[in-house]
Order: sequence, then C-alpha cells, then structure tokens
Amino acid sequence: MLVLLPPSETKSDGGHGGPLDLDALAFESLTGIRDELVDELVKLAGDPDAARVALGLGKNAEPELARNAALRSSPTLPALERYTGVLYDALGAAAFTRAQRAKAEARLAIGSALFGVVRAGDPIPTYRLSGGSKLPGRPTLAAVWRDSLGPALSEATAGELVVDLRSGTYQQLGRVPGAVTATVLTEHDDGSRTVVSHFNKHHKGLLARALVMTRAEPTDVRALARIARKAGLRTEVASETELVVLT
Repeated sequence: MLVLLPPSETKSDGGHGGPLDLDALAFESLTGIRDELVDELVKLAGDPDAARVALGLGKNAEPELARNAALRSSPTLPALERYTGVLYDALGAAAFTRAQRAKAEARLAIGSALFGVVRAGDPIPTYRLSGGSKLPGRPTLAAVWRDSLGPALSEATAGELVVDLRSGTYQQLGRVPGAVTATVLTEHDDGSRTVVSHFNKHHKGLLARALVMTRAEPTDVRALARIARKAGLRTEVASETELVVLT
C-alpha cells in the first residue's frame, strides 16, 4: 500500500542532512524535471519582483526567496519532517517509534510541485513552490508534470493499493488510475454535509496515521474503512474508489 499525502505551504527550516542530492530521491525517472525546476527557482529568486508574482508571495517575501536561492546548498531533512501544518500535526510522526517510522517511510509518499512526489524518508531542503504556481516561460505545473509523474507513480505502485489523499491541485500533477481517494465531510445537525478545510486536513492526517499504524495490508476500500473505524474515524464507502470520512 502507498498513501499519497499533500505537501504543505509551511515547512520547517534547517536540517541535519547534506545538500540536495536529486539522485538520492525516489522515483528516479523524475530527476530531469526536478533538476530543471530547481535551477529555475534558484534563478527566479534573483528577480524578487518576478518571483513574487510567479510564487504568489506578499511584500515580505525575502525569507521565502532566500530559501529558494539556497536550494542547492541548504541542509536537508526527511520529507516527513520537512512538511508541517494541520495534516502533519494529526499524523504525529514526531512521536513514532523506530518501527512505526520505518513503516511510515515504506507506506507514505508526499506530493510536491518541485519534486513531483517524494518518499517520506527522502532528504529535501525547504522551498517555496505550490501546485498552482506558474513559472515564467513555463506552462502550468500540471502540464510540466502530467506526462511523467502519473506513469512514474503507476509503475512504482503496480499491484499495490494506492490511497491518494492529495488535494485536487496535486492530483492534477499526476493521477493514479484506480487509486482510492478520501472525502472529508462535516455533518451538521440538519443532516447536511459540507467540506471544511481545517477538518479535511486534520482527518486526512488521522487517516494516514491509522494506515501507518495498522498491521493489516488492505487491498480495497472496504478494508481501508475497517482500519479507519478501528482508529475511531466515522467512515462510509461511497464507491470502489472513494472513502468518505465524516466529522
């Protein structure tokens, strides 16, 4: 089983690993595109006005631009430690035992506008590039990644159950046919259901945590629902490829 997580805009700084080594990242067929995008981000950081527009940054963009300028030289962290925020707080990787950490590194991957997708243990620097960004002279990032990322994911997960918890923007970078997605809905007193961003991220983090912790090897959406329920989540099977989590 492979669980695909979304990245986060917020990332931890620093690191204890050496500089970025693209050859050390999983999904090696993506190295060429990664190399080009890293070069473009480093170059773009030298033009603050253009970078603010392309990356959707505000007036106080200097720290973000400094991070991008240092992509080739700054220290790295495992991706599971680099990304932060609501989903990653709920996942709670910092408290994993050594065995749980090993399982997380085997079962979790994280979507990325810069790297396409990385395994949880892959060493990456901090950076700023979101899935909706459009670099100067480039088509959309969905167009940049689509023809390479989808096939790379499909090849790497052949015969495996894939649980795609990425947001729509990151799913568009490279889809996995047959992957199970999770929809998080808040159920109100009148029975109506709505999507609420905070709860969406939090409960996807809880679901990912349950899938790391389980000893089971689920093969379909019904098995996923059973694991989620054992972890205290309220779920419904909407289809063969959609799990609904209710809050």
